[in-house]
Amino acid sequence: MPAKRTASPACPCQSGLPYADCCGPAHDGSRPPATAEALMRSRYSAYALRLTDWLLATAHPSTRPESIDPAELAAAKWIGLQVLRHEQTGPDEAIVEFIARCRVGGRASRLHETSRFVREDGHWYYVDGDLHEG
Repeated sequence: MPAKRTASPACPCQSGLPYADCCGPAHDGSRPPATAEALMRSRYSAYALRLTDWLLATAHPSTRPESIDPAELAAAKWIGLQVLRHEQTGPDEAIVEFIARCRVGGRASRLHETSRFVREDGHWYYVDGDLHEG
């Protein structure tokens, strides 16, 4: 009898794809994100899955924190992502506007940000972002 194949769970980034076909290959290093949007989705999934190494590795060296407190990541339960806009602003620059929803201590919260990304040596990096009020 052939081995039963287990379906991959849905990707936390809510792309509609299984994790193994979406952010999983970025996280395991087998396929780097091809676009700034794909990197942003992989970073959202990394927050949801508490992958601090991925968050640090994909932050641009000019803005990368020295560390990320795992307890801080564990405090939030990420529950939704909506990509509003992905725009290539130059050959190696892009912005992604998104709304990410989470619960912290049982309270709902949302983060509406327009993030800036750059591509260096074929890899996309998160630089920084502007928060939107409301």
